[in-house]
This record gives sequence, C-alpha cells and structure tokens, in this order.
Amino acid sequence: MPKVALYNKTGAEVGEVALNDAVFGIEPNESVLYDAIVMQQASLRQGTHKVKGRSEVRGGGRKPWKQKGTGRARQGSIRSPQWVGGGVVFGPTPRSYAYKLPKKVRRLAIKSALSNKTVDNKVIVLDELLMSQPKTKEFSAILNSLKVERKALVVAAKYDENVDRSVRNIPGVKFISVEGLNVLDVVAHDQLIMTKEAAEKAGEVLA
Repeated sequence: MPKVALYNKTGAEVGEVALNDAVFGIEPNESVLYDAIVMQQASLRQGTHKVKGRSEVRGGGRKPWKQKGTGRARQGSIRSPQWVGGGVVFGPTPRSYAYKLPKKVRRLAIKSALSNKTVDNKVIVLDELLMSQPKTKEFSAILNSLKVERKALVVAAKYDENVDRSVRNIPGVKFISVEGLNVLDVVAHDQLIMTKEAAEKAGEVLA
C-alpha cells in the first residue's frame, strides 16, 4: 500500500497517509491510458465545421449553354463542383466526435493515471484546504510553501467556490472536486494536490 507524506497549508509535514493500493498502486496500463485521453480530446472537439454543397451554393439555376452543338463539354450548372465557386464534394458537415469507452476501461484508465503520479512522487496530500474568502495571493503562498512550481491539479472532496476563485487566476493551476477527476486533467498537470478526504474518497469510489 503506497504511503505519502501529509502536509498542512504552510508546507510542514504533519504525518503520513496510506493510499488505496487498488487505485494508487496498480501497474499502469499505458494502452488504456492513451485510449482514454484520445476519447476525452475527441469529446472536446466542437465539430462545427461546415462547407456548402452543390445544392447550397448561390446561383447556377439555369443550364449555362445548350447540351449539343457548341463543341464544349456538356454542363448542367455553373455551381457544379468542377466550377470555380461551385459546391464542395463530400465536404465536412457539423457532427459530434464524442464516443465512449466501456466503464471498466475508463475506470482502469483513471487508476493508471493516478498510479503513474504516485510512482513518480507527484502526489501531494494536504490535511485540509479551507479558505474563508477568495484570495489568489493566499493560495499562491500555499503553492510556494509546497514547492509547486509547475502545472498543478488541485482536488478537494467537494466543490469550494472560494478555492475555485482563488485558483482561477493562477496560470497552469486548476481546481476540481473529486467527482470531476478525469484522465486528461491528471495527465496534463505535473503535480496532483489532493486533500486527505479527497484521496480517501477517490480510493473508496474507484476501487
């Protein structure tokens, strides 16, 4: 069972916490991790691309010249695809790129991502994370005391508006509740900062 140091907001080590071995201590499955990231990125695509087909382009209502006798190739419309200003053949239309992997695969992916972070010593567990009011300067001080210099994902047991608003203006730092824990966010951030309650809750739910 992996054990990590427990810190308070001043960066002092106040103990040790044991993480759930079935969630934070498995052998990471890189293939499933890749599939989950691609799935999430595909779901984020807007899919609003659009071009006009032959039936949508303005003009071209009449035959440009008669069928026979001109010596030129027969044409039915000046908005056919081979004409400049004509419609596009098989062009992109609005669609959703979203798809879903099986539930067990998605769960294995998030456990693999968390285990990777644990192996790399990129998990920081806080005893608590409470803020009386939104203060970016105060949260920056917490990050400095924890020696977090790069992108960090902050995870709490439940959503806290004060923490969210404090984090919002710090580049590279994102705050989510444990319910919103996902593969893309875990992989995209260098450090994973979790409250003790969030780490325990993640261990219970994902196991």
